[in-house]
Amino acid sequence: MKSKLLIALVATLGLVSTAFAAPTTYTADTNHTFAQFEYNHLGFSNQTSRFNAVTGTVTIDQAAKKGSADITIDAKSVDTGSTIFNGHIQSEDYLSTTQFPTATFQSNDMIFKGDKPVSLQGVLTLKGVSKPVTLKITHFECKKHPMTGVEYCGANAETKVKRSEFNMGKNAPYVSDDVTILIAIEAAKKD
Repeated sequence: MKSKLLIALVATLGLVSTAFAAPTTYTADTNHTFAQFEYNHLGFSNQTSRFNAVTGTVTIDQAAKKGSADITIDAKSVDTGSTIFNGHIQSEDYLSTTQFPTATFQSNDMIFKGDKPVSLQGVLTLKGVSKPVTLKITHFECKKHPMTGVEYCGANAETKVKRSEFNMGKNAPYVSDDVTILIAIEAAKKD
């Protein structure tokens, strides 16, 4: 009887310690973390460009179903596929990277559905303007990295903004005011 009671107590303590696990912080793998943006160009096509340098951390508390994110985008790393157009996008009419070299997204409000996060409500700061946005998480997975054995989390998320709200409205509506921002992140558990 005592051994059964002891086994039950150990099992209960194991469940309790799992339920109160500490939040885990993950650092972005810069080789597999990117931000893209899409917009319509003069009605001819939807153009896609990306930022090649994105850093940051994501903290997840699975037990409490809470989380946060702190992401920084190097605006000068914009990659349109054209050196000339990269300079155009970095000009004062658009990103103004001389004055505003980074864009940031910060959130302390990760929304869960069941065991997985489905969105992040936070603040996007772009060209010195901060606006509330919601990143919808379209894919999320945490597991051991098959090559390194380190615990990783990865996700894809997206949001839509109006560039005119960030003082980048030149040539709208010919070049669409609506811009879709897509984030792909893979992040390693921080030691």
